[in-house]
Amino acid sequence: MSSVFKSVLAAAILAATTTVCSAQERGPVTNLPIPRFVSLKASEGNVRRGPSLSHRIDWVFKRRDMPLEITAEYGNWRRVRDREGQGGWVHYSLLSGTRTVIIDADLLTLYARPDPNAPENARLEAGVVARLGECQPAWCRLNAGGYRGWAPKSALWGVKPSELRD
Repeated sequence: MSSVFKSVLAAAILAATTTVCSAQERGPVTNLPIPRFVSLKASEGNVRRGPSLSHRIDWVFKRRDMPLEITAEYGNWRRVRDREGQGGWVHYSLLSGTRTVIIDADLLTLYARPDPNAPENARLEAGVVARLGECQPAWCRLNAGGYRGWAPKSALWGVKPSELRD
């Protein structure tokens, strides 16, 4: 097969994969919801232009546990995006199902209970990565730097507004 034909074929498969994911809202490989959040398992992860080792590396994610959103699947590859909308294709072995979030608000207060009148446990700076626990309609329980507490879901990136977790 010529390299031009391979490129055209790969583009057609990717387009079909993206269409299938949008219509079914399930990944064609894992049958898990698309989009969904995961985290970066490794301390570095190559982000490629397409779903194979022959595609160019556009950049490298360099933050272990960083939350990412999977937007498509193709074989062992997942198309992801970060909080800033940057993304590309990452090998699935670099990703973890462990849920994390990035703090979007500066000096976000962690409360002892999901109530703004509850005692404060800690304050987290914008950009801190926290482990995600239980989520109620407006609040999520977080763990960061040895501190635990509840924060408003609206101040987090890496969790859907309507998402509930036990």
